[in-house]
Amino acid sequence: MQALPLTQSGIQQRGLMSSSEYTFKLVQVCLPEPSKLVVMCDKRKRQCVCLCQVYKSCLDGLLPNYQAFYRVCSRLTKHQSTLLSGQDKQLLVALAGMDVSVPHVAVVSLAVCCRALKLCKVPAAVLHAFDDIRLKPASQVVLGLPEHILAAHAQPSPNPVQLQMTTPFPVTLPECALPADFKKQHGLLAKPHKHLVHRAVLAQHMGEFKSFSTSPFQLNRKGIAHSSRTWQNSEKHVYLFLGYCHHYQQVSQPTLQLFLSSPLIAQFVSFHIAAGHSQLYIRNFLSCAKCVLRWWQSKPGGNHPSFVEGLEWLQTLGLQVADQLPRPSKDPKGLADIGKWMCAADLVHTIHGAEQQSQAQMQQQGVTVETSRDMHDAALAAMIFSHLPPVRLSCIRSLVGPAYLGPCLHPDCKEPSCEGNRLSIMSESPLLMRISLPHHKNARKWGKAVIEFDVPSDLAQLLHTYLGAPRKALLEHHLLIGDACPYVFMDMHGRGFVAAAVLTLYWQKWLVSRGGVPMNPSMCRQVFVDERQSDSATAGPSNQGAAMVMGHSVKQWDKWYDMQYHPRLAQNAVDGMQSWRAAMLQSHTLAAPDLTLSIALHCGHVLVSDYEESRYQSCCSDSDSDIELD
Repeated sequence: MQALPLTQSGIQQRGLMSSSEYTFKLVQVCLPEPSKLVVMCDKRKRQCVCLCQVYKSCLDGLLPNYQAFYRVCSRLTKHQSTLLSGQDKQLLVALAGMDVSVPHVAVVSLAVCCRALKLCKVPAAVLHAFDDIRLKPASQVVLGLPEHILAAHAQPSPNPVQLQMTTPFPVTLPECALPADFKKQHGLLAKPHKHLVHRAVLAQHMGEFKSFSTSPFQLNRKGIAHSSRTWQNSEKHVYLFLGYCHHYQQVSQPTLQLFLSSPLIAQFVSFHIAAGHSQLYIRNFLSCAKCVLRWWQSKPGGNHPSFVEGLEWLQTLGLQVADQLPRPSKDPKGLADIGKWMCAADLVHTIHGAEQQSQAQMQQQGVTVETSRDMHDAALAAMIFSHLPPVRLSCIRSLVGPAYLGPCLHPDCKEPSCEGNRLSIMSESPLLMRISLPHHKNARKWGKAVIEFDVPSDLAQLLHTYLGAPRKALLEHHLLIGDACPYVFMDMHGRGFVAAAVLTLYWQKWLVSRGGVPMNPSMCRQVFVDERQSDSATAGPSNQGAAMVMGHSVKQWDKWYDMQYHPRLAQNAVDGMQSWRAAMLQSHTLAAPDLTLSIALHCGHVLVSDYEESRYQSCCSDSDSDIELD
């Protein structure tokens, strides 16, 4: 049939079929790529009442949306809906061109349909098709197909034999200047591009790549399985690269196939360098790119030589990035000049003042939301610094309270008896609290050894007070979470600090409000090590024990945390040389050894024995032996 314009939202009519009760029209919506849909009209009311996906063309990118749409519709209608029957089913299947058994298609109200479309974040171009029928609230809108019907139309990932690495590989990085519309949030997770994440091919690629990376036993994968945190970082780098290709390289359909293009990777690295990103950030991306390439290698036909060459090319690029973009050296004085450093004494004094003030306000004003929040902040700050060697922030964020009796919340935990990172009350009188941290960064390297210690009395009293009425007041105030929040510490919305960036911003804002500087909470570890390793260090914990609580070793202090390690050792060596020099001068004697030779009185030459002369002659070369000695 001839195409006829239907609306101004880019929809065109493609065909029309009638049944006993409904009229079906095949239309095409102008999304970033065309997507076919079916509009169903009620012949009796002569109204457009239905919009549904033609599921044979789901690979155009809307499959995940409509799977969610079906689930939401089923939940909202409580599975009570009218099903199409007989000829209506057959006509829908014929119009859609499907070669499978007739699916079940439900009829739901227009209000439910519009609500489901919003919840599932269906593209705006699809929503525009409902503009006309939104004015008819009595209308009925169809539809949802079960997932087992949709799964029959999924296509496997492309064969790597047809997707070889782009050759020849670039021998240098291209020049890159930041474009005029440079945006830091260029990844696919940013709002302008987030709909691309749900496209069928990319969603399928990411599902396969995640399974390959996180499966405990994947014998065609190099190394151990990714932890949940490692996978989150890999996913972030993938979406940033694909977003760059979509936004700056005009790639309309970003998929993991783009990692097979070495020129695109080279341009992306140049983009990072021009944006001033650190070499560690770039190397993490290159490591992620190698993981994606190994995933392509694991697929049928992945033994093509270009994959091996591509891995070597990425390895070389990573080494040269590390060499040409060295880590910037940091020192306490330079960080203090830019407002990113506080010495240990100032930080302890600030936190101690917050503790005293929160307790005094609680006694004067009673338990309110404001006083409870102040005590929460004081307890959080005291956990980060002052009372304990600086524990890893990931352990503090995941710390659950004594009232939580559920299973371990760590996503990678497989121990059925594990209670997770927990704050426990061992006894009320005398008050004894204990912190147990089975999940920390080096747990795997330490043979799953648990970091466990009793909380100091002052900190235990502060935490015990906070976990009572103040924490209950905060939970009652935050209706979003209510009493279900299992974590000891929570943000302004009553949620745990699941994301590290949320805790960083929360801490910086609190520290500035107390007269400090916007220093990252992770920097507290450097502050502590700087004081413990300095020449003026006060009496305190042993370095080995403190490093154990911090979740690493003393060797890592020198490598990562002690920012004055090299200059301090150099200065101490130069200062020590002066005392060494003075000792050498003091022990010096004017007596010199007698080095005179025994000379024969009757001869003006040194006497040489026949044996010594023969040894000398044997050591001479052929040419030397011809020299005549006077």
